[in-house]
Amino acid sequence: MAQQPSVPDILNAQEWFRYEVSYGFFTLGWVEVFMMPDTLYQGQMHHHLVTRMISNERLPLIGYERDEFHSFFRLNQDGLPVTSLFWKDNWDEEKPKEIVYSFDRERGLVYYKEEDDTEGELDLFEPATAGHVVFVYSRLFAGSQSQTQLPVFVSKKLGFLDFNHSGSTEQREYEAFDAAVTTLKTTGTTIDIAGPFGFSGRFDAFFLNDELRVPLEARVKMFLGSAVVKLVEYRRTPSITPN
Repeated sequence: MAQQPSVPDILNAQEWFRYEVSYGFFTLGWVEVFMMPDTLYQGQMHHHLVTRMISNERLPLIGYERDEFHSFFRLNQDGLPVTSLFWKDNWDEEKPKEIVYSFDRERGLVYYKEEDDTEGELDLFEPATAGHVVFVYSRLFAGSQSQTQLPVFVSKKLGFLDFNHSGSTEQREYEAFDAAVTTLKTTGTTIDIAGPFGFSGRFDAFFLNDELRVPLEARVKMFLGSAVVKLVEYRRTPSITPN
């Protein structure tokens, strides 16, 4: 089994991801994940993670939705990603920074503005994040045969993601690769969290059994049944052939 990656390992790969989100026979939409150039925020250099979600407007009950989630994050003394600023741009409704969470570590507070225009503050809980930095965090432990917990601030409160990182492997096929690849499975549960597309509760995730633990698939609970988020396109620089 390949060695666990570090955050610098992941960032240096310069990856771009495209996922398809399906629910039964229906395609709900697509998700793109990529890094922007590092940026200076509050006097410190930060990494900039972007997740772009576009709905399948052919589905009449969904219509056109385009949201972008941004995180400025840096590494703490343990090498874990911690968020300094998170925001959501709701572009289909022309509402930039519809949601904002900023983290003040000197005062030990998290300040938020939610989409209903309410504002407030919460006590900071480390290693603090406000959402999709989990995309980086979960890769650090995939296949490690350990249990971890990540605190997440969302919907005006603190919640948690509990992970159980299995060391077992399984061959699975993905559109992004020409042949079946060896995967590692992580299971988990959300506590006091409602995520994109309304998922909550138990989830399963699959990662490539390589030196970067590429996120391949997630299966998440929804109101009725489960949604599947599956990798359909993947680019890496420099190019490395997966196992």
